[in-house]
Amino acid sequence: MTTSVLFRDLHNLVSQQQREHTRKELYQRLQGKPFWIWDIEQHKQEDINTDGECCFNHIIGLPQKDGIDKPLHDYEQIIFDSLHDNNRSRHLWIKKATGLGISEFMLRFMAWLCLKDNALAGTHMCIVTGPRIELAIALIERMKALFRSDEGLGLATAVTFDTKETVIELNNVKIEAFPSHHLDAMRGLSSVSFILLDEADFFPPGQQQDARDVSERYIAKSNPYIVMVSTPNAPEGLFERIEKEPEDTCLYKRIFLDYTYGISKIYTLEEIEQAKKSPSFEREYNFKYLSKIGNVFHTKDIEAAIEKGKKYNPDNFNPYYSFTPRSMGIDPGYGSSAFGIVVTQWEDNHIQILVCGRAS
Repeated sequence: MTTSVLFRDLHNLVSQQQREHTRKELYQRLQGKPFWIWDIEQHKQEDINTDGECCFNHIIGLPQKDGIDKPLHDYEQIIFDSLHDNNRSRHLWIKKATGLGISEFMLRFMAWLCLKDNALAGTHMCIVTGPRIELAIALIERMKALFRSDEGLGLATAVTFDTKETVIELNNVKIEAFPSHHLDAMRGLSSVSFILLDEADFFPPGQQQDARDVSERYIAKSNPYIVMVSTPNAPEGLFERIEKEPEDTCLYKRIFLDYTYGISKIYTLEEIEQAKKSPSFEREYNFKYLSKIGNVFHTKDIEAAIEKGKKYNPDNFNPYYSFTPRSMGIDPGYGSSAFGIVVTQWEDNHIQILVCGRAS
């Protein structure tokens, strides 16, 4: 019994030492490497000079779509330059089309900050997700997957992490994901260097402002990077409120990346044409908030109602014709609210609006 316990402990110790050695080997290869070389010719030359170890992303492996390696694109350089240039804001608000790979880019950028040198050692990075714990786990799993051994890394053993599902540690930087409904644990951190709010416009309305407040409270403490990324959701939510803030008072540099940035890079023209057939295209790809599209009535029903509306004139009716039921509704508008009135009639098995207006 004692022998088996000792052997198991010895095996665990050796395995742990092997994992630590593998991580250190990879980290040493990544030290001092640029995130990406944006000049194509310079990048090609450095790739030759270093035998493929030209930059962080080529060492760990490029992002993929449908199993095909994809380079970093010019729209991602907009984000990189904004974050990496000390003369620019460390606080970004990014309204983006779905599928551009911005969340993947941010995970890679955060990992690179941890590993390019030891400047952030001992700090904490935070990722705020929607209220489901599965979202937090999934994002951390995506970051861990960046460092798993494959042909590109060329390591003898796989890079593994002993941390819990919502945590990864890179070069003594702790990166932790927090669901938006459980941010109390994020309030008491001593040294925060980066905060990513992923798909922040889809946090429940009651949690959006709390996520913003918890993030911005660290500005005076440790001045972290704060990056909000999302496709648009409902009007008057977190993203639209920040979008409407005056330029001279807004904390955030606002970046707009619609689907046109990704054509012939991350999307094909055929994929975009197919996506345009969806009623959600304007929101998912073209910046429209939810109410501008609507999700209660199908677009075909709305178009049919418009066509029916063209067939009657609300001014062309006989008020003394008693066989048509009519009704009037009012909103008294107490206080500073406007007085509202609507008059309808039932005709041809449809409700027709005869009068609709308001008065202050």
